[in-house]
Amino acid sequence: MPGCNRNELQHNGFDRQGIQLHVYATGVFEIRKATIMKNYSIQRDGINSTESNIRPMLMLTSFWEHRELLRELVKRDIMNRYQGSFGGACWSFAYPLFMLGVYTLVFGTFFRMRWGGAGSTLEFSLVLFSGLIIFNFFSECLNRAPGLVAGQPNYVKKVVFPLEIYPWVAVGSAFFNAVVSFTAWMIFYGILHGAPPASLLLLPLVVAPLIPVMLGLGWILSSIGVYVRDIAQVVGIATQALMFLSPVFFSLDAVPEKLRGLMLLNPLTFIMVEARRVMLQGQLPDFSGLAVYLLAALIFSWAGFALFQRLRDGFSDVI
Repeated sequence: MPGCNRNELQHNGFDRQGIQLHVYATGVFEIRKATIMKNYSIQRDGINSTESNIRPMLMLTSFWEHRELLRELVKRDIMNRYQGSFGGACWSFAYPLFMLGVYTLVFGTFFRMRWGGAGSTLEFSLVLFSGLIIFNFFSECLNRAPGLVAGQPNYVKKVVFPLEIYPWVAVGSAFFNAVVSFTAWMIFYGILHGAPPASLLLLPLVVAPLIPVMLGLGWILSSIGVYVRDIAQVVGIATQALMFLSPVFFSLDAVPEKLRGLMLLNPLTFIMVEARRVMLQGQLPDFSGLAVYLLAALIFSWAGFALFQRLRDGFSDVI
């Protein structure tokens, strides 16, 4: 806050680690304070919900207006995760490789599972890893969502802060880990098969429709998590179940035909199938299917954002 020194900030409830971010945020918000007040009708003790608070374009305008703050939050989130560890960011590379080794040993060696044209255990690992990248990207955001707002009491009660950008922070941090895992997959693929297919360039187009789903879940779970703290435990259980209900360890073709419709209700199923198509089979994705998926994802994302805006009135009273 303008005119406050470091001791005053700490006295007002800001931890030492958050002071630098607050100083940065203050400079951003002082410039845009009038805009924020207008868009969100923010008052000292809460928020006056208006129809303009839930308009779909506000999801994007909020992201764009606070992109500099968002970049700093993502950077700090990534750095804090590995701060003080000897391995540092290398753990984001080591963890998926370790889990890949475990799953390959269990499913590829002990159970001798094979996947379509994957004739060897190493090829099975390559297919398995491609699914794990998508699942870990999604599950990281899902598991963090219930605590995104509940874990930031200072920004809820003491300063004017765009809380709706926190799901973007979770997505950005998870995207960093996904890129690291994808780099490991590329190296693995190069050792086994050489240069990847040209269709791999379309992978961002395949994964992009999943992001609105993750944002929508982030807004829904983070807002409900403020009022119902048990939601974090429920999400943890659901995430574990989702791993085995997604085509991570098996092909969609292995599912009985009468159950495939239910499998497609899983938001990860279609994305995993299309991702493997461009990553491993060298084929073009289903563009019409991706378009329909994106439309449904955007509607779901807006519904989650609208719920978040409606429930944020009472955040400061509960936290």
